[in-house]
Amino acid sequence: MKTKILYIFLSFSLLGFSQKTISELLKKYNNESVPYISVQELAMPKTDAFLLDARELREYEVSHLKDAIHVGYSAFNLESTIKKLNDKNQMIVVYCSLGIRSEDIAEQLKKEGYTNVFNLFGGIFEWKNNNFKVYNLNDETTENVHVFSKEWSQWLIKGNKTYD
Repeated sequence: MKTKILYIFLSFSLLGFSQKTISELLKKYNNESVPYISVQELAMPKTDAFLLDARELREYEVSHLKDAIHVGYSAFNLESTIKKLNDKNQMIVVYCSLGIRSEDIAEQLKKEGYTNVFNLFGGIFEWKNNNFKVYNLNDETTENVHVFSKEWSQWLIKGNKTYD
């Protein structure tokens, strides 16, 4: 898992982004073992999904989707996450910045027998780019989104880009 993110970061740093769309980016780095759900589908009122945020804590603290539970990426703990998930058939949506790290976490859940797991296409960036609300630690809406790095920041079009 850590090797994959390091590879991605180095590739972006050394080569820059050669992809023109988020779809192309995800096709390059994901194996699509977990089905995507669009931000529009997730935002539908009838969608009652359990949301897991697979970003680092500093990213989550800046903003996250309403009611999302932080599970992290580099410090992800499958056992403690499973304790929060009561039903292996419940709908679970895992997200990160764009949908690359979240696929890794979602794959682990699927291997544990969770049957209704989705990866949010385009992650929190796509969510914000579509004018959906994000929330800070005080459960207040915010325009701030942690963009992980300067290289990743190009994919966030709307909102305030924040860094460490």
